Amino acid sequence: MIKKFIRKILGVKDAHSNSEPEILGPEQHGIDPKMVSSNAVRVTSSLQEAGFEAFVVGGAVRDLLLGVKPKDFDIATNATPEQVKKLFRRAFIIGRRFQIVHVMFGQDLLEVTTFRGTATDNAPKDEHGRVLRDNTFGTQAEDAERRDFTINAMYYNPATQQVLDYHGGMRDMRAKLLRIIGQPETRYREDPVRMLRVVRFAAKLKFDIEPTTAAPISVMAPLINNVPAARVFDEMLKLLMSGSALACLLQLRKAGLHHGLLPLLDVVLEQPLGFRFVTLALEATDKRIASGKTVSPGFLFASLLWHQVLEKWNAYQASGEFPIPALHLAADEVLESQTEKLALQRKIGSDMRDIWAMQPRFERRNGKNPYKLLEHVRFRAGYDFLLLRCSSGEIEQELGDWWSAFYEADETIRAEMVTAISSGGAAGKRKRPPRRGTRLEEGGEAADQADHAAEHGGDDDFDGDDLHAEGEGEYGAAAAPKRRRRGPRRKRGEGGGPDTAPTTPTID
Repeated sequence: MIKKFIRKILGVKDAHSNSEPEILGPEQHGIDPKMVSSNAVRVTSSLQEAGFEAFVVGGAVRDLLLGVKPKDFDIATNATPEQVKKLFRRAFIIGRRFQIVHVMFGQDLLEVTTFRGTATDNAPKDEHGRVLRDNTFGTQAEDAERRDFTINAMYYNPATQQVLDYHGGMRDMRAKLLRIIGQPETRYREDPVRMLRVVRFAAKLKFDIEPTTAAPISVMAPLINNVPAARVFDEMLKLLMSGSALACLLQLRKAGLHHGLLPLLDVVLEQPLGFRFVTLALEATDKRIASGKTVSPGFLFASLLWHQVLEKWNAYQASGEFPIPALHLAADEVLESQTEKLALQRKIGSDMRDIWAMQPRFERRNGKNPYKLLEHVRFRAGYDFLLLRCSSGEIEQELGDWWSAFYEADETIRAEMVTAISSGGAAGKRKRPPRRGTRLEEGGEAADQADHAAEHGGDDDFDGDDLHAEGEGEYGAAAAPKRRRRGPRRKRGEGGGPDTAPTTPTID
């Protein structure tokens, strides 16, 4: 009696009162069966013909109810993973925390999950209450209770076109309200990533977070630090590619969840220049997603972390480091700190380095330099990044306009543009500052060449890549080996060169 009274006061539903679902017919839910994937229908039909229950579930049902064609279709069934695997030719059991089956039809992947049980008391947990492994199977009602939010706990049967609603998800959908199922504190401890999910859904769907659901988040936010970095990265990627990236980041800050995910991002967003740059990048990303275009994660994270790199780049130069090595050191420092928090994939980190490393090269518009940069496999991503810097006010718009004209011009006009620059235009040769005396003692002619490379001026035919240390590729040290370094030395072979296909740019 007391428990029921507490649940009523807190607005938490009694789990035992949801054993029977509300059944909604086509006239009540309004789902268009044509929007359901034919492969999802094929999987549910095959399972039902074999004597099992099978439903489209979760986010797919939520999107169908909103009139949005889902990107992914998840299936829930009472068949075990082994039983599911036997029914399909290309089916693979994966997962450690909870086993699921991936069923493949060509390039189309469907995730089939067995109904989960509610008996988690004996499941392995860490010291903070996070469930580490749980392969307990159960009924559909128990499975609904295990789901995170009421709007994600509805089941659609393509054969009967009925929706089964156990926790008032349809009512919350109509009220545009996000409500967690069960006690919020307990659910967040079981899986702290749910705090990121509620922020993502609220921003993407433009729903309000129910007060009881929102209340513990600011206090329990540090639990995110106990989640494996790979899971946090996956959730952050979903958040940034939700089509409402800026709204998600602002909601993260409001909920106090940004600490530890993108360190110093809150500081960047409080600075006018940094806020404008990040805003432009995320708005462009949202527009591409809305128009059905692809997005490069490397470009996205390069944009979010650029002002941290810029700050450290300026600091290294102020301490006496030359511009190009200073940029590499700054990039190393930022990526190392982020990799620990977000488990950035090597490919994404490589794209980020390329985009950052190209920025000083855009200033070299004399001789063969513009032509060589134009041939870079990730030129378009670096060029789009340059335009962002111009639009945000970080650098002069003239540089972006020149490269836009050069990019679109024919060979004759390009040659005229380079000749104009080389003969004393805006980016003509700059006079080298006098070398420090100690440099002659440390490297002689090799040190002179290193100075020349680091300052990226001088001969028109000079290409900074020529002086990269062997094995370090595009991101190697730009100075001769004998030059003293002012920061931590990068490991040989780290980062890799531009050996992958061109990335799809984030900005048109």
